[in-house]
Amino acid sequence: MRYALIAILALLALLIIAPPLLGTGWQYALINALIAALFAAAFNLLVGQGGMLSFGHAAYFGVGAFTVIHLMQSVEYGDIPFPTVLLPLAGAAVSLLCGALAGFFATMRSGVYFALVTLALAELLHSLAPHWDEMFGGEAGLSSMRMPSLGFTFGSTLEVYYLTLSWVVICIGLLYAYTRTPFGRLTLALRDNEQRIRFMGFNAHGTKIVVFAISAMFSGVAGSLMAISNETANYSVFSTQVSALVVLHTFVGGSTIFFGPIVGACVLSLFTFVVSGVTHSWMLYQGIIFVLVMLFAPKGIGGVIQAHIEQRHALPWKRLAAPYALATLAGLMVACATVFVVQSLEIVLSREYAAAVARTGEYAPYTVFAREWQVFHPFTWLFPVLLLVPGLYLLRRAFARIQTLWDKDDDNDNGDIPAATQELMEGGR
Repeated sequence: MRYALIAILALLALLIIAPPLLGTGWQYALINALIAALFAAAFNLLVGQGGMLSFGHAAYFGVGAFTVIHLMQSVEYGDIPFPTVLLPLAGAAVSLLCGALAGFFATMRSGVYFALVTLALAELLHSLAPHWDEMFGGEAGLSSMRMPSLGFTFGSTLEVYYLTLSWVVICIGLLYAYTRTPFGRLTLALRDNEQRIRFMGFNAHGTKIVVFAISAMFSGVAGSLMAISNETANYSVFSTQVSALVVLHTFVGGSTIFFGPIVGACVLSLFTFVVSGVTHSWMLYQGIIFVLVMLFAPKGIGGVIQAHIEQRHALPWKRLAAPYALATLAGLMVACATVFVVQSLEIVLSREYAAAVARTGEYAPYTVFAREWQVFHPFTWLFPVLLLVPGLYLLRRAFARIQTLWDKDDDNDNGDIPAATQELMEGGR
């Protein structure tokens, strides 16, 4: 615990010190990563701790965003005074109310029916927003300017970054504190076995409504910070793409680990910022990462990190060094083969390349990995095979060796009753 606290404080110090040394582009990327981290942490309260998978959480993210935009307009036009630093409170309050109302109906069902109800509610807003000009500004959306507050002009990206960082740290701290409360333990027990919670005398439906509303509230804060950063919002914030993205961040990071979704959101957000400037196929790479994580690390990046931390004293690190190095090398070979094929197809099948062929009558060489490749040369398509086949073979050998070195004693749970429920039964309420 002491090492975890030191690591968190070191990361926080880095987040405070480093941004002034970076350019505006990276500062904006960090703002988006922080907002995505808060949104994923709020979403994980519902799915990872409450066991309720929502496919429409963008609704509460968007409600928070539009609430703040309306408030920013009122402040800009001089109708009411309101500090810019406190704007997320308004988004949180409205999202909390909307979450409580929607949660009352959605939590009447569970499993796939719950997911479909949440999806329907978000789609309802997504369909309604473009036609409700007064509330959502139609298809163009609404915009407003950040006004000076408490000595800050909020005219620079750096000031917005520190505002975002402050709110994200406070909210994630509150979410973590929530997990340590008796109600937080009840939320985990609800995920483990809802029927047992009812049998123990708790109001399962009421508990789910509260969890849903709190998750929506923190999602509203994330939406508010997005509106403050962009100074605009339109109906696209309600889209299924936004809802799907938070699901992606949460599960890639690890829904069963508190900090997992935060890690997943930061990693994928920064990955998108870097890769989207290089290739149009960045969404394909994002999808490949998601599939690979779900297949080979179902507990996500956070689960892998946590497993290594928990087993750090038991693992034979000296004997693991070689297989880990081999797995890294093999992974790079497979990744290079995949990137080569994707980038080659992206170039060769593009309209620009087809137009060039039609104009010149020749299939010109294209550039990947800083080298020119001929389209019809056999080595061009043999190259990824020479990387992929040995890479997969070495990867398989490395994982087999790693698996034998790990102590695979997974039978360390205490019977059939999950830990959170056990705690409640022992008087943790």
